[in-house]
Amino acid sequence: MTGKVLSFGELLLRICPDVDGQWLEENNLPFYVGGAEANVATALALWDVPTGYVTALPDHFLAQQLVDYLKSRKVQTDAIYYHGDRVGLYFLPKGKDLKNAGVIYDRAHSAYADLKPGMIDWDAVFEGVSWFHFSAICPAINQAVAYVCLEALEVAAQKNIFISLDLNYRAKLWKYGKEPVEIMPALAHHCNLIMGNIWAANKMLGISLDEELIANLNKESLLEQATLTSQEILQKFPKCSIVANTFRFDYEQGIRYFTTLYNQNELLVSHEYLAPKILDKVGSGDCFMAGLIYGYYNELDPSETLEFATAAAFNKLFIPSDATTSTVADISKTVEANV
Repeated sequence: MTGKVLSFGELLLRICPDVDGQWLEENNLPFYVGGAEANVATALALWDVPTGYVTALPDHFLAQQLVDYLKSRKVQTDAIYYHGDRVGLYFLPKGKDLKNAGVIYDRAHSAYADLKPGMIDWDAVFEGVSWFHFSAICPAINQAVAYVCLEALEVAAQKNIFISLDLNYRAKLWKYGKEPVEIMPALAHHCNLIMGNIWAANKMLGISLDEELIANLNKESLLEQATLTSQEILQKFPKCSIVANTFRFDYEQGIRYFTTLYNQNELLVSHEYLAPKILDKVGSGDCFMAGLIYGYYNELDPSETLEFATAAAFNKLFIPSDATTSTVADISKTVEANV
């Protein structure tokens, strides 16, 4: 594939207070640059895929520092739209006891949340682009941003640009009176590759889920459901030819992770990874998505693509940030060690 991969989403700062409140005593508040689509863009740039990123940011020094950060990681930023006053934030505490401490979003009236159709010149933005990526987090913010997504997809489809969608579900974001299933199918209609999991596909696209079949989380049953989910997605959304699903389970003894890829009427299943302890779950799915794009962009065999993406996602679980720092060589070592 030639041309660049363009990702669209909100650039965020993740603020990480500890649950014990020690940050107040130490005047020390760790942070990371984040945002699902930015994580995809920085991973692809690290892996030498020509990569652009489009978002909306205010025109002030903080935003410029963030843009410089992306540029330093070889992400093209010339398509960023400048307006408004705020950079979006989210707070995710760190520490041992996180049971009652969930994510807190502070994204209302950010530059990205205040986007409206007609603001971004998508014809110009898509110049030289062969792949467009976005996630279900974008239309979760508000109806106007959902319309902006649709506007982008319609232009991309007209230009025969390959489109990928990550069905990441964020219950705390869908607060504007619409259920995901009322918004997402119209967007998925334009997509060539849809990634998520069997539960997200049910929640966001109305895809059937046999609760009885998967009640015990038996792997064979999960794979059967992954096949059914993938086939139904292909049937409902004819433009889609590739469906990927991730399976990550947390147990007292550690984490279990494997993925599937439905391609050309065949369900491919990745190596299953087990680990007693991880460092950071944030961005693992984004890394898997980036791995899929990397594989298809470089025309790798589908099985090779799936194993690369899965290993990339697994490696991310041990990197304390939103974006991966694993190189292609690092990921290839993980694959080779587990074949």
